Amino acid sequence: MGPQVKGNPLYISVYLLIFSYAFGEFIFPKYNLLYLINLLGLLGIIISTVFFFSAFNLFKSYNENPRPKTDSNRLIKTGIFAYSRNPIYIAFVLFHLSMFLTFENVLYFLSALGLFFWINNFVIPAEEIYLKNKFGDEFDRYTLAVKRWLFF
Repeated sequence: MGPQVKGNPLYISVYLLIFSYAFGEFIFPKYNLLYLINLLGLLGIIISTVFFFSAFNLFKSYNENPRPKTDSNRLIKTGIFAYSRNPIYIAFVLFHLSMFLTFENVLYFLSALGLFFWINNFVIPAEEIYLKNKFGDEFDRYTLAVKRWLFF
């Protein structure tokens, strides 16, 4: 059995997107942003999609299951995982933030903050404990070489 993570980050991310759209479009006010910021949001959507599929394809090429609760047989340290230990989670948070910048819906921003907080404080620590127990010194060396998120 893999790490003891409560909830699936992909499902939570999708549910938050649906909730943010439904309530943000029809109930909460929109905040008009500059057109340039809207374009940055579109760029963020593209980058988050690239992050997600780059990491997902690496999982598949290593015959690993990307779901958090499954066992891991190998530590993936190549490709996008050479720059971040959690590129799929970066993709989720960046996608929500980019949706806010693109569609000016404040609930996307709030869901990005909530998703980041939950993933950073509950999902990743459980996964790191599991990987430390499973891979030992190899995982320790990896954590010293590669940041949890891109910049921290």
